[in-house]
Amino acid sequence: MTATGLPGWRHLSSGKVRDLYTPDAGSPWDGEDVLLMVATDRISAYDHVLSPGIPGKGIILTQLSLWWFEQLAAEGIGNHLVSTEVPEEVAGRGVVVRSLDMVEAEAIVRGYLTGSGLAEYRETGTVTGIVLPGGLTDGSALPEPLFTPSTKAEQGDHDENISFEQLQQSIGADLARRLRDAALRVYALAEAKARAAGIILADTKFEFGLDDQGALVLADEVLTPDSSRFWPAEDWAPGKAQPSFDKQFVRNWLTSDASGWDRNSDDAPPELPADIVAATQERYLDAYRRLTGTELPNFI
Repeated sequence: MTATGLPGWRHLSSGKVRDLYTPDAGSPWDGEDVLLMVATDRISAYDHVLSPGIPGKGIILTQLSLWWFEQLAAEGIGNHLVSTEVPEEVAGRGVVVRSLDMVEAEAIVRGYLTGSGLAEYRETGTVTGIVLPGGLTDGSALPEPLFTPSTKAEQGDHDENISFEQLQQSIGADLARRLRDAALRVYALAEAKARAAGIILADTKFEFGLDDQGALVLADEVLTPDSSRFWPAEDWAPGKAQPSFDKQFVRNWLTSDASGWDRNSDDAPPELPADIVAATQERYLDAYRRLTGTELPNFI
């Protein structure tokens, strides 16, 4: 799917995996402060957009985000969704959303030690400057969930983990506190619901924006295999890399000998083999099934 105009919408921008559109003149949404957000089948890792994409991935992420929005709205957590009535060309993967003043930071919450947090812990015993107990290992449950923000990089650049103090300097103390409290609350609700479905929510990344009244609103995708680490609870065993339902599977292949790719080089990653594509799609679908308790209707 290419980023071209859609009936009633004009292409605004494209990120690594999503395309944004603004209402066209004369469309039913003309004059409304909304955007059309479309989740494509593109997949990214290590700041590269990979080829080929994962068939149906955009539909899975969009439908899972909609399910989470519904669950969280029942707990009083607002989101940017306006409508799922979108052009037929992007049905299932497109949503009309409120235009927000986006907070220029990624709100990351970690309940378990892995990824970049583990790398920092091994060097300094901290995660974004937060001192942790000794003896933790890959996959260890943290004493309590940690809010560990990062910068929001432009496409092609790297997000960088920052301390809470750096976040306060960047966006202001009050907004930083509100962002932290909101992210920790959403994580706590989602972690409990995921655990009941047999999934460990190891960590996740949220994006928030401010509406016209200054309220903090949950935006973008939420609690999907692209923005979260999902582990099968029955297989959790600290001390090693955990099996996952997320794109860590793709990252693992890219950094394996099988791919032949040097992450530290300037070379583009190789194409994903058909079996890696199919296995990634199945992991995304399995996460959807476990969390929602349903099959994805009319998939692909």
